[in-house]
Amino acid sequence: MPEFPWIVSVDDHVIEPPNLWQDRLPERFKAEGPRVERHACTHMGYVGGRFSFELGEDGAPCDWWRFEKLMIPRTRVESAVGYDRSEVTVSPTTYDEMRPGCWDPKARLEDMDTGHIEAQLCFPSTFVRFCGQTFTEAKDKDLGLACIRAYNDWMVEEWCGDSGGRLVPLIIIPLWDAELAAAEVRRNADRGVRAVTFSEIPAHLDLPSIHTAFWDPFFAACDERGVSLHVHIGSSSRMPSTSADAPPLVASSLTFGNAMASMVDFLMSGVLVRFPNLEIAYSEGQIGWIPYILERADKVWESNRAWGGVAESVPLPPSTYFHRQMYGCFFDDDHGLTPDALAAIGSDRLLFETDYPHSDSTWPHCQEMAEKQMAHLDEATVRALVRGNAIRLLGLDLD
Repeated sequence: MPEFPWIVSVDDHVIEPPNLWQDRLPERFKAEGPRVERHACTHMGYVGGRFSFELGEDGAPCDWWRFEKLMIPRTRVESAVGYDRSEVTVSPTTYDEMRPGCWDPKARLEDMDTGHIEAQLCFPSTFVRFCGQTFTEAKDKDLGLACIRAYNDWMVEEWCGDSGGRLVPLIIIPLWDAELAAAEVRRNADRGVRAVTFSEIPAHLDLPSIHTAFWDPFFAACDERGVSLHVHIGSSSRMPSTSADAPPLVASSLTFGNAMASMVDFLMSGVLVRFPNLEIAYSEGQIGWIPYILERADKVWESNRAWGGVAESVPLPPSTYFHRQMYGCFFDDDHGLTPDALAAIGSDRLLFETDYPHSDSTWPHCQEMAEKQMAHLDEATVRALVRGNAIRLLGLDLD
């Protein structure tokens, strides 16, 4: 039996080190810029798809990010690797309690070796949020932009710089200004960056929707420079749920909901028609739902495009653009790997992920989990799913 291919994961996370912004921001921004403080946390919960927390004098020790008037706590669920599943709860934590691989690149590479992972693409943590929403919401936009540039410089130079190409840079952008976002894409593409985060549904962030021309400068820069969009669940700052008092597992069961909505939004927007080199990957969205939504989108396009607002902007069946420019991402999805689902999605449209260091992560059993899911697949398909497609999308210098 051939050796299982080394994994190239397209969705992991970095817990930003405490000194990142204080080391890199211009002096005039440091007082209001992000820094870590240790305080007690008197309450932390996750209900109805939303986190809640309170800072106080009594409670568990917690490291908090202070930024402008915000105080954002570190949580066990976002730094869960190394803990038994029974210990992974919605609870406060400190950097001292985290596995060093959460924030130290050398320790991360060691953990990647343990998990049979050759390369990782890492999203920000829940302080920055998955497409940099924290800095987009900054009251001082000059400070917000400086924080974004400092993060991207750190990502390229420190987090990825000495990894030999194993840690793959993923940048954030100033979402409030598409021209500035385009400039940041080009600035980083000039030093080899091929991936940028973006929101599932910008309108949920009180930003213009993708059906306007607002985003065109940003999309054009990505299209021209071969920079792919990586859209993570939760990047619209809300998770699908049913009510404010729904237990956390309701939202956890529905995590794909915004990814599905975003995919349809892009397929029906004309963006992929106008920017034919723009590619989009749906991180942590899983894949079992994709065959149905492609079938549904094609059927409503066929029946209703004359009055449905897409007759001119989407000239071909929507699934055409999925198969040309989109990817689904998964780490645990048996249904999505059935023969019928694979035939509908296409094995060249799938990417694998390990979600280190979050509570859903398969680490350190990434190889075993992948082998179990893919035991019925041929060697070429397995290789495409766990590394080949990601290497092609990200332009990696790997075999």
